[in-house]
Amino acid sequence: MNYILSIDQGTSSTRTIIFDKEGNMLSISQKEHQQIYPKPSWVEHDANEIRTNVLFTMHEAVKKAKIQWKEIKAIGITNQRETVVAWDKKTGNPVSNAIVWQCRRTSPLIDNLKKDGYAELFSDKTGLVLDAYFSGTKIRWMIDNIDKVNSENVVFGTIDAWIIYFLGGEHATDASNASRTLLFDLHRMKYSEELSEILKVPINRLPIVKENASAEFGYYNVDGVSIPIRGVLGDQQAALFGQTGFSKGDIKTTYGTGNFSLLNTGDSPTKSNNGLLTTVGWQFGSKTTYALEGSVFVTGASIRWLRDGIGIIKDYSELDPLINEEKNSGGVYFVPAFVGLGAPHWDSSASGSFFGISGGTNKSHIIHATLDAIAFQTEELLNVMSKDATIEITEMKVDGGATKSKQLMRKQANISQIDIIIPKNVETTALGAAMMAGLGILWKDLDALKQINPFSEKYSPDMSEDKLSKKYWEKAVEKSKSWY
Repeated sequence: MNYILSIDQGTSSTRTIIFDKEGNMLSISQKEHQQIYPKPSWVEHDANEIRTNVLFTMHEAVKKAKIQWKEIKAIGITNQRETVVAWDKKTGNPVSNAIVWQCRRTSPLIDNLKKDGYAELFSDKTGLVLDAYFSGTKIRWMIDNIDKVNSENVVFGTIDAWIIYFLGGEHATDASNASRTLLFDLHRMKYSEELSEILKVPINRLPIVKENASAEFGYYNVDGVSIPIRGVLGDQQAALFGQTGFSKGDIKTTYGTGNFSLLNTGDSPTKSNNGLLTTVGWQFGSKTTYALEGSVFVTGASIRWLRDGIGIIKDYSELDPLINEEKNSGGVYFVPAFVGLGAPHWDSSASGSFFGISGGTNKSHIIHATLDAIAFQTEELLNVMSKDATIEITEMKVDGGATKSKQLMRKQANISQIDIIIPKNVETTALGAAMMAGLGILWKDLDALKQINPFSEKYSPDMSEDKLSKKYWEKAVEKSKSWY
């Protein structure tokens, strides 16, 4: 038998999953790593701990699957995207903790770049907004503040590049991760000399950018066999690939702590006029697939707040039974702007707010309002994506923990007036990396990949869109912006 080993290195943990040719999970191993907060708004990870966890989960997954390493035909990698590691090529060890994508320490540098008038230049070349979220300013901070980094032996990379290095010895990345650095020109598909000069980040210390399904990422040598590392994708792009979103107009949304939507825009980058990000999906040879990306900061986190914050539910399994006690929210609207609002508003001062509460408001109304908020926020992303890309969206593939709520999926179908499709295998991030790694080995082409993750559930609109409810939601959002 032949299998693909997929490494899913995330913000809170590392998982290794082994997939067979039908896309079934043979085994899974997961290990959490420490979250390090040296100062307020600073977030770091121990890159050595991540290395240990990657190797541990790889070997445990093979052991659990009761297979031999020679049966693993390729290794796929998907990862938290903008997190940066610096390591010494001579020793093979990190010279500091990794700076995590959530870290805001470079906000002053971002403010200076904006004041100097660079926002439009970076947006035009990279498809990104100037923000501390992305990798480039993190590398600049390391150069300015960590003495060991200034040795010529020290190189930089996102988490995928770090994993590629310690598994196979190559200093390489892929375009989906490179496109999140503020240093990568989407139009030329290479690092920008101009932007690297502005950020004072030397290109020769960045990883080489290679196409996604390529054995040139190196080989992992174990038990007398050399296994190619040949499928590398950032986590959100991997989820789109795992959802078989191969064609222009395909869209997926991951319902997690927040929601991430990616729309396949085909073979040319689409500039957003509504605060979305333009990013690389994946690259095969000379052909590049691009995407528009939008994010909602708080979706699943609002459900967790119902449980842990105010105790309306004790377990997520209570959501649908409780919501069925009432037909709707009873005129209650909830804007879960706990950390401000993301796309398309980008308002960091917005406040979490309830509107329309009366003496008759009960648990069911509050739960309705919470799930409505998730669906309304996602619908806002779909609207601006459709406008930016001039693409009509008729269906959306979804994954993530909150998709377990049938009521939420029904609400999304009705609010957006589109079909909502849940795949058979909801581990789409790890599966996407495995599919990329196995392309040309286990699976002949993209058509063959479409057969391995069919949908298991489909929710179609069963009632007309309530335009009045959407109007009140929009009014509630505007009120939340002006609360303070």
